[in-house]
Amino acid sequence: MPRSAILHGDMGYDSDAIRRQIEGKGAMPNIPPKANRHWKNCFSPVLYRSRNAVERMFCRLKDFRRIATRYDRLAINFLAAVCIAALVSYWL
Repeated sequence: MPRSAILHGDMGYDSDAIRRQIEGKGAMPNIPPKANRHWKNCFSPVLYRSRNAVERMFCRLKDFRRIATRYDRLAINFLAAVCIAALVSYWL
């Protein structure tokens, strides 16, 4: 895991073991608590919005069949296809 101050995670990653692992790496977890959790942790919805923007970007790229199924064998060709798909999806 690269160095970061805050790690955003989905609600599916809300467990004490994962939180301890993130804190052990020196980052602060920003994970929304599950509904059945007794102890509600510190969660910032304002910071969580940046995670949602990144997730929407990946969903928009996966609309291209070539990216979603990874037809390219070489990593450099796949990166070029991702760049072209990003250019087309954000240009239109």
